[in-house]
Amino acid sequence: MKAVVYNGPRDVIVKDMPDAKIERPTDVLVKITSTNICGSDLHMYEGRTDFEKGRIFGHENLGEVVEIGNAVDRIKVGDMVCVPFNIGCGFCRNCEAGLTAFCLTTNPDPNMAGAAYGFADMGPYPGGQAEYLRVPYGDFNCLRLPEDAREKEHDYVMVADIFPTGWHATELAGVKVGDSVVVYGSGPVGLMSATAVNSSSPSPIRRGADKSGSSTQRVRPQKEQLPSDQNCTRQGKIHEHHPSVAQSSLESVG
Repeated sequence: MKAVVYNGPRDVIVKDMPDAKIERPTDVLVKITSTNICGSDLHMYEGRTDFEKGRIFGHENLGEVVEIGNAVDRIKVGDMVCVPFNIGCGFCRNCEAGLTAFCLTTNPDPNMAGAAYGFADMGPYPGGQAEYLRVPYGDFNCLRLPEDAREKEHDYVMVADIFPTGWHATELAGVKVGDSVVVYGSGPVGLMSATAVNSSSPSPIRRGADKSGSSTQRVRPQKEQLPSDQNCTRQGKIHEHHPSVAQSSLESVG
């Protein structure tokens, strides 16, 4: 199969690699039809990690199931599935608690928790910027898509990483209806963070950029101005009288 392979800092090539295949009864084999390039891929591409030469990039993947292991029950051949970047087993303590990014079984390094496709220090798993992808624990890690998946696959592939990453930031920050929120970074994750915030808040989105070109997303009342009087001396009074002061900030730069 053809795949995008890391050949060193700022050097990637498309080359023939051994076909991905079923290796364990719980595996699913996916023919990739869409995949995103993540901003975090740049860390590896630029040589700022210990990503090994000869490995395949790609942890935001979507495609059609073409083969399943004999222990796979829920996922069927022909299903269109989105494959989120985390590889979880589904049964360890962390996975059962919903902390699939810190799965205790899928990374063979005893000092590491969590695994992902085609990512430095996240296990030996090849990425999905290739014609085929092996998905371990396919019943747990494949998200079966609706019937319009082929028509809207460029939308659904966002569920592999970009949208849930932005949305999860709002969950971790405890964003509530009516909160004012600052989103640092207006790349894809920042835009999804702002979208997630705006879906739960009546405040409009304002956009701006500083002198360095870094953008921010602000979700707050348009006409409200920051206070310049004595209320500035106490944070509590600012929040009490000036709701435009942010209750949360989301770092979405990567």
